[in-house]
Amino acid sequence: MGSYVEKARENHVKKKVEEALRSKMKAKALMECDQFVSKYAQCATGRTFSVVWTCRKQAKELNTCLHQLYVLTS
Repeated sequence: MGSYVEKARENHVKKKVEEALRSKMKAKALMECDQFVSKYAQCATGRTFSVVWTCRKQAKELNTCLHQLYVLTS
């Protein structure tokens, strides 16, 4: 068995790899769903709290696209 320091270092490396992978997946998903990101951004521009109910349709479309990509890559 490895020492505590070795295990800690190994866990740190695993977390860094996971973070990098998550970041790449997020970037890819946002690119693939760009049309929905744009629609949501256009709707949300200039709004604060009202974005929640005003842009509900655009948010749902974006989330559906992102979810489909996540399911396909999992």
